[in-house]
Amino acid sequence: MNILRGQVGGEISVEMDAAPGVDLTKILAEMREQYESLAEKNRRDAEQWFFTKTEELNREVAINTEQLQSGKTEITELRRTIQSLEIDLQSQLSTKAALEGTLADTEGRYGAQLAQLQGLISGVEEQLAELRCDMERQNQEYRVLLDVKCRLEQEISTYRRLLEGEDAQCVQGWPGGTGRGFV
Repeated sequence: MNILRGQVGGEISVEMDAAPGVDLTKILAEMREQYESLAEKNRRDAEQWFFTKTEELNREVAINTEQLQSGKTEITELRRTIQSLEIDLQSQLSTKAALEGTLADTEGRYGAQLAQLQGLISGVEEQLAELRCDMERQNQEYRVLLDVKCRLEQEISTYRRLLEGEDAQCVQGWPGGTGRGFV
């Protein structure tokens, strides 16, 4: 502007007709007051929002912490239960193996005893068969002997009768005989 003034040369005076001047300081003070009021309101709102959200988060954290602790406790109890069940399972498997071994031993023993008894039974059955054969043979021999005895007794009886008949004739034929014979 100075350069332009220097070229134009002279002085210029400018006068203005203006309304009474506005107090900018007052306007700025009002704007500042409004701004500070709005800033304070925004700060209170933000602080209230922050406290509300913090309380909600604290409640959620407390609930989640409680759930987490409950879950941890439940997991610990389940692990203990699993360990207990695994110990029981191992114990049952050991018992089963021991019982299977005992059963196999018992089956082996009884199998051997059964084979031994079967051998004894077979021997006794053979002896019984032999005894039956012997009894049948002896029974047959007894019948034959009994038959022979009966025939002999009949013959003896016949001979006695014959002898008694002859004795009776002999005794009667003797002088002074009594009729008794020598038997």
